[in-house]
Amino acid sequence: MSFALSNHITNTEQQMSSPELNRTKSRQLMERAHRVVAGGISSQIRLNEPGGEPLFFDRSEGALMWDADGNEYVDYIQGMGPNIFGHAPEFVSQQVSKDMRMGYVLAAQFERELEVAEMAADAIPIEDCTVRFAGSGTEIVQLALRLARGYTGRSKFIRFEGHYHGWMDSVNYSVHPPVDEAGDVDSPNAVGESAGMDPGTLSQSIPCQWNDVERLEAAFDRNPGEIAAVIMEPINANTYCIMPEPGYLEAAKEIAHRNGALIIFDEVITGFRVAYGGAQELLGITPDLATYAKSIAAGFPIAMLAGRRDIMDVLGSGEVYHGGSFNSNVMSIAAAHATLTHLKSEGDAFYADLNRRGQQLIDGLRRVGMETETDIHVQGLGSVFGIAFNRSGDTIRNYRDYAIKCDGGRYTQFASEMMAEGIRLSSNGRVHMSSAHSEEHIDRTIKAAGRALSRM
Repeated sequence: MSFALSNHITNTEQQMSSPELNRTKSRQLMERAHRVVAGGISSQIRLNEPGGEPLFFDRSEGALMWDADGNEYVDYIQGMGPNIFGHAPEFVSQQVSKDMRMGYVLAAQFERELEVAEMAADAIPIEDCTVRFAGSGTEIVQLALRLARGYTGRSKFIRFEGHYHGWMDSVNYSVHPPVDEAGDVDSPNAVGESAGMDPGTLSQSIPCQWNDVERLEAAFDRNPGEIAAVIMEPINANTYCIMPEPGYLEAAKEIAHRNGALIIFDEVITGFRVAYGGAQELLGITPDLATYAKSIAAGFPIAMLAGRRDIMDVLGSGEVYHGGSFNSNVMSIAAAHATLTHLKSEGDAFYADLNRRGQQLIDGLRRVGMETETDIHVQGLGSVFGIAFNRSGDTIRNYRDYAIKCDGGRYTQFASEMMAEGIRLSSNGRVHMSSAHSEEHIDRTIKAAGRALSRM
């Protein structure tokens, strides 16, 4: 709707107003929650629920969710990525229900755990790969960095602006920093994302620009003999699904190895989502270590570190310590076994279909963006992609491009309008497709986007 139109409300404008959803019960529950739960929520990202208020949900199934007031939503958050088959797939529920009869937390090994490890090691392209299980993506990244330090005897690591590796102090720098605080693009400041972070971690984290070989070389030159590892999302899913430019990952690996450092791929999002072998299979390059979490168990909490045997042996010997009461708990291992069994049996056809569905949605969003003459921009893969409002229309190569050229306020408005239409998008613009999203769900989403963009 043009801003030049009269301020008088016409019948057409009334018809184009956002749908009003009843959220009475959710608001009542949130009032209760504020009395006993800090902020009323148990993960900070939930505070930014599109629509301006966190909702309570009663149930979910496949691609759909229903809130406490009975409103139905097509869900593209999908647990922030784990639900590759949609919510509560029956074959996973059955496996978990069956296996949990042996106990929940054994604090011991069992055969199903070994089977999952064998399946995962077989799927991951790293040569002579071994694995170790943990409980969350944040936790497994900490283990990867500890192992890199233990293996190399060095303390610093390079990370990239716009890449997310969990909320712990050591890695919670320069995720989405204000550009004026991030400083010189050639030698960025490490900007903490939270109050209360341990100041001792600041000097260990070296921010760098994604997709920039020369600046990566320069970061090593400024810290000779001090860098243990370079950690990265091989596909920057936490910032608009920015793909690596041709040759970049190969160059980064060569630079790291030449300087005695390891390469770590954070595949918490991409692992088992973009391909059975993750981003490594898709992009044709292997790291020294890789972290996994979300899609490996279809929504159950689990994480996994995979890596070259010679590096992982430093962990296996106990020289680098790792523990955890809930590591490889029965339910999560059962869910992982069901997930990997299903993905392996379906083979390439599963990912071809998932990407086809996602591409159909990408094409539809681009089409209604052109029809409504808006600056919506969509990029990424069918299985996971990003939505933003790109004022320039230029290619987004890294976080600085995204922060300068994309309008976060416009995306927040769009996500809120879509929530009112019964379409649940994430607060950060990342869309997770699942095999449960049908042609009907996709068509419903595209039509809702057309109405939402028209209102904007």
